[in-house]
Amino acid sequence: MLQIHQFPCLSDNYGFLVHDDVSGETTCIDTPDAEAYLREADAQGWRITQIWNTHWHPDHAGGNAAIKAATGCRITGPAEVERLGTAPDRVIAHGDRVALGSHEALVIDVGGHTNGHIAYHLADDGIAFVGDALFALGCGRMFEGTAPQFWASLTRLKALPPATTLYCAHEYTASNARFALHADPGNQSLRAYADEVSARRERGEWTVPTTLERELAANPFLRADDPAVQARWGGGDAVTTFAALRAAKDTF
Repeated sequence: MLQIHQFPCLSDNYGFLVHDDVSGETTCIDTPDAEAYLREADAQGWRITQIWNTHWHPDHAGGNAAIKAATGCRITGPAEVERLGTAPDRVIAHGDRVALGSHEALVIDVGGHTNGHIAYHLADDGIAFVGDALFALGCGRMFEGTAPQFWASLTRLKALPPATTLYCAHEYTASNARFALHADPGNQSLRAYADEVSARRERGEWTVPTTLERELAANPFLRADDPAVQARWGGGDAVTTFAALRAAKDTF
């Protein structure tokens, strides 16, 4: 079994350290704050050997250089990470596989938030690290991609086993829930989920990770192919509906 150590960093990011006891390897999933990652790894007694980046944004890859300098770790990520000045040791894309000890992750193209955004799916462990492509009750802002591209990316995530645990990179769920209730007000699964999110945040608890099963039932961005959501948002197809939802969330 992998150990996953989750911790808050920056204003609303989550950091993730993934450790394999058998090999002794530890990978960072993105690097929003080098100092926090090094401190947390030291507290766990783990040595960082790898970094797996999901995309190039500074709050995801900005700590690469400092962590590599401190640990000598190997950086793996999409080519776009080079935009921050530290090229990955291994550039990966859709369909490639990466390993932490004997644990293997399939690389999935989830472009849309950025064009080169990728996710890591560890099928045997039932988990996926999705960066900013998908959030609990939301999805990333479409900075670089197109609606058809982003919907295709979400469709790839929708096809994962429903029990998959999704580790997304930000604590945005409360604000996402407010928009989701506006987007899909008749969804009872969503209402129950939103109530739980509100209660958990009032207690200071995290709402990440989530599960794909839960998001499929309640996340409006994953439901752009649902006739009821399409009817409310004037889209005759999933791409048009997704685009309308994303534009509405941008100004909500």
